[in-house]
Amino acid sequence: MLISSPQRPGVKKYDWVFLTRFCFLTDFGRLDFNFRYPKSHCCQNILLYFDESSQWPAVYKRPDKDCYQKEAVLRPENNQVINLTTRYTWSGCVGEEEMLNCVGGRSFRSVRERWWYIALSKCGGGGLQLEYEMKLTNGQSFWTQHFSADEFGILETDITFLVIFATVFTLSCYFAYHLKGRQLLHTTYKMFMTATGVEVLSLLFFCIYWGLYARDGLGNGSLKILGKLLFSVSFLIFLLMLILLGKGFTVTRARISHSGSVKLSIYMTVYTITYIILFIYEAEFFDPGEVLYAYDSPAGYGLMALQLLAYVWFCYAVLVSLKHFPEKQPFYIPFFAAYTLWFFAVPVMALIANFGISRWAREKIVNGIQLGIHLYAHIVFLAITRPSAANKNFPYHVRTSQIGILLSSPKGMGNENFPHHAYGNTSFLGDSQPNFTELFSIHSVRAPTSQFTLTLSVHEP
Repeated sequence: MLISSPQRPGVKKYDWVFLTRFCFLTDFGRLDFNFRYPKSHCCQNILLYFDESSQWPAVYKRPDKDCYQKEAVLRPENNQVINLTTRYTWSGCVGEEEMLNCVGGRSFRSVRERWWYIALSKCGGGGLQLEYEMKLTNGQSFWTQHFSADEFGILETDITFLVIFATVFTLSCYFAYHLKGRQLLHTTYKMFMTATGVEVLSLLFFCIYWGLYARDGLGNGSLKILGKLLFSVSFLIFLLMLILLGKGFTVTRARISHSGSVKLSIYMTVYTITYIILFIYEAEFFDPGEVLYAYDSPAGYGLMALQLLAYVWFCYAVLVSLKHFPEKQPFYIPFFAAYTLWFFAVPVMALIANFGISRWAREKIVNGIQLGIHLYAHIVFLAITRPSAANKNFPYHVRTSQIGILLSSPKGMGNENFPHHAYGNTSFLGDSQPNFTELFSIHSVRAPTSQFTLTLSVHEP
């Protein structure tokens, strides 16, 4: 990781400030620095705290402790204090006419990966004024050098899931091609394809961001933000699709009632606004001096509550659909069981991340679990909607060309439900023999009658 001071640093009235944090490996952690400040503001110190309760937690956000007390918890014999003066050989300071230029480094050794917090101090008044550049690394490998230890494996994990999700998206397009040929490519399946495609884009931006970060230690923050936004959009589309399917849309009915549409619109609007608040809260209010998790915030707890509310709505919708269309049990029972696990996975993951995972390992573990939860949801839906003759869970039986006829009919104006029918007798992938009922599926009732009448008249004597 590379960090530097503002181009025009001013005099800070503080005598103790936090700069950054980094999780170093047990044997390969390294800090290289370049500090430059006026001799008139001598003498300033680099302070190196670690994550034990007697160190960083004992001084950060502790207004009852002054600068000297915050320095007192450190152990100079462990090289936790670097005096930026020419009198301290290991600081690498060289005196110029009016400036001190200090170039040096430190290696870190510990029994486990741990967080280190870097601060500056100048106790005794006068404030801090300096320019600085710091390079914090873990070894020399492309996959670890610029990464904090809690970020190890994120790039490899994202690349792996990008390949898997791209495969899922390709399969969904292949299935959609066959569904369209049978006039069974419904809106809910298109929503699934959209959610999967957006997920692929999200992972692509994440991989580009982490790849750039691995190269130079800086990356492009805009790419990471865009990846997070697309990740959330994919989640919201998929959640909306599940609720719509639970209510029977495109499975047992051609449309959602007006009141249901209004409720759904309000709910998704609230969910989206809460997500936006979470992004703003994370960007503006998360303290870099603390290792925090996105769901460990008021907006995060709000999202978990909305997720549980969505599950209650989902349960009610599925039960109502099964009550009126019991023949749809082969689809709804596995659908409900599979996504019950999914609805609870996100809140459970958030609670485990907040209270059950060590902070120095949290980010990489949560990243893998979160992507695994999303992949589970997409693969399950791909499996239960595959257009195969062996798939007894296939949800769609009414063709897209029939929906308009149903809605435009006198009964359709007041009743949006499909006629009772278990599954369309349709030729799918993997059929071993032709389905001759397809020969009659496109004819109306009158056409065969008139043709039969004509045949009789020809053979009359």
